[in-house]
Amino acid sequence: MPYTLIHHTGCGSSKKGLALLQDNGIEPVVRKYMNKSEMLSEEELRGIAKKMGNVSPRAFMRDKDAAKLGLADSASDDEVFAAMAADPRLIQRPIGINGRKAVLGRPNEQLLDIA
Repeated sequence: MPYTLIHHTGCGSSKKGLALLQDNGIEPVVRKYMNKSEMLSEEELRGIAKKMGNVSPRAFMRDKDAAKLGLADSASDDEVFAAMAADPRLIQRPIGINGRKAVLGRPNEQLLDIA
């Protein structure tokens, strides 16, 4: 199964994560999730959370954007997954996925942990 990078081309950290993988001989499948045609579904987001160790979606949600978009701190995980699927700005990046494991690339070096 190929390494997949959930990537935003307009994000400096995401660009650095892609470069780090490539510098280490990993050419990931790049998923540009901000593009309408490549947005992540609620089911895919749940799968990422499971691969991260059954974490809450808040583990890879951009808090700053959640506040701007009016997502309440009291929102349930189901509400957060739905909001992230509807508005990809809520998703923290980059995220690496390799087989049954996923990791948030914060810091970017964590992307290598599952390579």
